[in-house]
Amino acid sequence: MTVKNIAMWVLRLVAAYILLQTLRFKFGAEPESVYIFTKVGMEPWGRIGSGVVELIASLLILIPRTTAWGAALAIGTMSGAIFFHLTKLGIDVMGDGGQLFYMAIAVWASCAVLLWVYKEQVLSLLPEKVALTLKLK
Repeated sequence: MTVKNIAMWVLRLVAAYILLQTLRFKFGAEPESVYIFTKVGMEPWGRIGSGVVELIASLLILIPRTTAWGAALAIGTMSGAIFFHLTKLGIDVMGDGGQLFYMAIAVWASCAVLLWVYKEQVLSLLPEKVALTLKLK
């Protein structure tokens, strides 16, 4: 295994672990999760829906052929989480010291690197003209 390969697996595992470990709060309707989604006006459909999306994203991230797609999905979801932390929730939610916010940042950053490294997975499925326009060298 190369250093790059190990680094990519570390990023995959960090993102997938964080995404997967928060699912019990969402699917179990834990008070913290219900509070968050009530505060942003998306309880219960937003809590359950984001849990499903995060589950799919984490599985895609762990499969090497679909890492970029999972990373893109996770970036979208975490962008929403970060947005709500910065606008409606605050960094510290229910005395967590910002833990949820910082985990969202960690997933976003890990997935941004994964998406950049594996961008060819996405570009290969786009029409040729679009892919050539978006291709970064």
